[in-house]
Amino acid sequence: MKAAPFTYHAPRSIDEAAGLLASLENAKVLAGGQSLVAMMNFRYVIADHLVDLARVEGLAGIKVANGVMRIGAMTRQRELEFSADVERLCPLMKAALLNVGHRQTRNRGTIGGSLAHADPAAELPAVCAAHDALIEITGRRGTRKVPFAEFSLGFMTTAVEPDEFISSIEIPLWPEGHGAGFREYARRHGDFAIVGAAALVALGPDKAVQRASLTLCGVGTGPVRLHESEKLLTGRRLDRAAATEAAKAARTVEAMSDVHATADYRRHLAGVLIFRALRDAAARFGIEI
Repeated sequence: MKAAPFTYHAPRSIDEAAGLLASLENAKVLAGGQSLVAMMNFRYVIADHLVDLARVEGLAGIKVANGVMRIGAMTRQRELEFSADVERLCPLMKAALLNVGHRQTRNRGTIGGSLAHADPAAELPAVCAAHDALIEITGRRGTRKVPFAEFSLGFMTTAVEPDEFISSIEIPLWPEGHGAGFREYARRHGDFAIVGAAALVALGPDKAVQRASLTLCGVGTGPVRLHESEKLLTGRRLDRAAATEAAKAARTVEAMSDVHATADYRRHLAGVLIFRALRDAAARFGIEI
């Protein structure tokens, strides 16, 4: 099948893009097209207007200042994958990107497009959830920033209104040298994950866990933070016993069943993958668990 007829728009400025979305009926934003175009070709999505953000100035790039990494929404996944700043300051994103589709899709896919699409199994939303990111949303009424905990509203549904688009992502950075790990299980490499797990760990001078962030994707309608597992780690040494307890608590997560896996299987994977992500995070400190 091919997409239903639509009118294509290529704005050059943020104001022009916002104006188009405010004035056009049934318009969709094209941010990379790796998901939207396929959905349009299957006519799962039918749009009368397509507003392409590729030529809009000021929507791409990576900047680091005052402990925050600001990423333009139209920054290609490939640029993030090969960014020295991302690898050094946000290693969780680097690890997650290696599981996002294939090199060809990462050449075109954008971080803003992934967040707006909001697939429950997507890796980049899980990274944003783990880092407590702020999502900058722009429209004719102006710009607002939404904490990621309030950004995901349900299955493939976000806080972005029909006349708005994501303009940037602000990621609060953890101390340099922190531990990070990302693991997922998919039927084939590049497929959407059945379950994915992200781990962030910061240790104090006594080698005890000062701060932990554990996140799952693929288990529910959006990324899930495992606050109980984080509490089990905080204040104790990062060893096999601590990781095992955190993984056990992860298996209590509320999970969904679908054609790909049962809820019980997803809960099992949650425990296995959280343990492996923590093992990767610990390895950055030279700790073997």
